[in-house]
Amino acid sequence: MGEIDKRNKFEEEVFTYRETKEGKVFIDWQGRTVTTLSGTQAAKFIAKIGRAGFKEAQLLMAKATGHFKHGNERLRREEERMIP
Repeated sequence: MGEIDKRNKFEEEVFTYRETKEGKVFIDWQGRTVTTLSGTQAAKFIAKIGRAGFKEAQLLMAKATGHFKHGNERLRREEERMIP
């Protein structure tokens, strides 16, 4: 885990998740929902996270969300270039 988490972000609880009765999983980052899993993705996630420790669970949630913080920033830069 040391090579993956060089800044020790997974020591803190930055990601949390909620499971619904319908089988959906909402993954939150600092209290805001960033990803929703459903169907087989949600089932696989629940199975893996049930066996994971705290740091491993944080890593699983980070991987499930992808690079969510970078998506909007990239689009915003492209929009700024198009504005005369």
